[in-house]
Amino acid sequence: MVDYVFRLGGDLPLRRLGLGTGGLVGPGYWGPRGSRAEARALLRTAVERGVTLIDTADNYGPHLAEELIAEALYPYRDRLVIATKGGVVRTGPDRWYPAGRPEQLRQACEASLRRLRLDSIGLYQLHRIDPTVPVAEQLGALAELQAEGKIWHIGLDTVTASELRQVLELGLAPIAAVQNPFHLLDRRSAPVLELCEERGIAFLPYRPLGDGSLTRESAAALTAVAAEHGASTGQVALAWLLHRSPVLCPTPGTGSPAHLAENLDAATIRLTSREREVLDALAP
Repeated sequence: MVDYVFRLGGDLPLRRLGLGTGGLVGPGYWGPRGSRAEARALLRTAVERGVTLIDTADNYGPHLAEELIAEALYPYRDRLVIATKGGVVRTGPDRWYPAGRPEQLRQACEASLRRLRLDSIGLYQLHRIDPTVPVAEQLGALAELQAEGKIWHIGLDTVTASELRQVLELGLAPIAAVQNPFHLLDRRSAPVLELCEERGIAFLPYRPLGDGSLTRESAAALTAVAAEHGASTGQVALAWLLHRSPVLCPTPGTGSPAHLAENLDAATIRLTSREREVLDALAP
């Protein structure tokens, strides 16, 4: 049986299929996409459908996605986990640079708290490890914010297995989550996933539908499994993630209410062992 609930950090229960907010802002994560009213309505619908994990970042917009979350959902329902990120400054569409000095991380976290209208962020992720700043200083800054109660759990975004081991060996703070690229046709982060499984760390697969590539490039086997369930190939790809590992918590993003409903319905698909074997074989 597939367990559709994961306890983040061992103490925050969340439904494993969440919502990413990159689809609420413009191309290159810059500016708006559609109206604010439409974005707010989609966020409310997601929570009404039972979503308990919303993934965002301070540089989506920049700042816009966090503002929309607060406008739509504050005051927040119990057990709703807002996961945001800091440590990257965006200067234009798809233009960004790491900003991991301790004072920058503190300023970014405190600004996110204000925009989200939170006293404590459920999951705060270091968006990138800044290569110009010692890792211990970056994690130390987040550990201080956690000790102050401004962060509940700490996560990392886009790391290698060796980088994750390095952070874990430092022991400055428990790591509750990792966010890396991973989907049905791209499993290059499998070593990171294995380490997360060993340590009970949530793995939030980045772009779990491959930015639409799974639909465009879906293999005949994927199409056949989808047809068997009367589902879309995207739904089967999300169901595969939920079956693949109990620590995988996909947060597909969208700005479309119809696509949101389609994504969330993926949790109703029960793959047989044979179907899983077929899908497993689609990528190394």
